[in-house]
Amino acid sequence: MRQKGVDQFAGKRVWIIGASSGIGEACAKALIQAGAKVALSSRRVERLNVIAQSASTNQALVFPLDVTQTDQLKAAYDCILNRWGGIDILLFVSGMYVPLRADQFDFQIAEQTIDANLLGPMRAVSLVLPEMLKTHSGHIAIVGSVAGYSGLPKALAYGPSKAAIINFCENLYYDLLPEGVSVHMISPGFVATEATAQNDFEMPALISAEEAANEILKGIQEGEFDIHFPKRFSRFLKFLRILPYPVYFWIVRRFVKI
Repeated sequence: MRQKGVDQFAGKRVWIIGASSGIGEACAKALIQAGAKVALSSRRVERLNVIAQSASTNQALVFPLDVTQTDQLKAAYDCILNRWGGIDILLFVSGMYVPLRADQFDFQIAEQTIDANLLGPMRAVSLVLPEMLKTHSGHIAIVGSVAGYSGLPKALAYGPSKAAIINFCENLYYDLLPEGVSVHMISPGFVATEATAQNDFEMPALISAEEAANEILKGIQEGEFDIHFPKRFSRFLKFLRILPYPVYFWIVRRFVKI
C-alpha cells in the first residue's frame, strides 16, 4: 500500500544523493513505495543495492559516488540523462558531521566538512541546473540543519557548513523562482541517524528518520521553500536567532548542558 499523501510522486524521476542511510534511506523507501523512479547515490553501494531490491523492475538505479568528487557526480548524472532524459527532483541529503569544539579544533576535519556539506551540494546543483533551466521545471531540495541558524556547541565546522547552505538556498530561490525551478531548503532538528548517534548529550525533540522523510516529502509536494522540523524545536531556534547576542548566549549556556 502506498503511503498516504505522496501519490503525486508516482512516475517522478528523483535523484537522491545520500540514500544509503538515515533520512536519505527513509526518503528513498517512501518514494519507491509511492511509485517514483529513484536514482540512489552514496558511497556505500551495498546499502544502495538493498534499497533498490525493494523497487519494481526499472524503477531504481544505483550510482555509488563520493560527493567530493566532481567526476563521479558527473558520470552518475550523465547515466541518468541517458536512461531517463533528466530528473524532476534533486534531493541532496548527504552530509558529514563530526562534533567539534574550540579546544579540539581540527582544520582537516573542518575542511572535509565544508567540502562534503557545502561544495558537495554545489557540485550536484551545477550539474542539474542547465537541464532544469532549459525545461523551466524541476525541484532542487537540499538538506541543511537547524544548526545553521546560529552558533551551537560542538558544531564548530558542521554549523558553518549548514549556515552557508541556508544562504546558498536563499540565493538559488531568488534566481530560480522566475525560471520555474523550485528550491526547497530543508532544516531538520535532531533526527535519529548514524550521525546523531555520535552525540553524548540529550537531543530535544528527537524524531525518527521516517518522520523526517514524511516532513520533507510533504514540504516538497506543497511547494514549501523553508521546510523545517520538528516545529516545536525549529521554531524555538528561529526565535533564538533574533534575540540580542547576550540573551542568546545566556540561553544556550543555561539550557544546553554539554
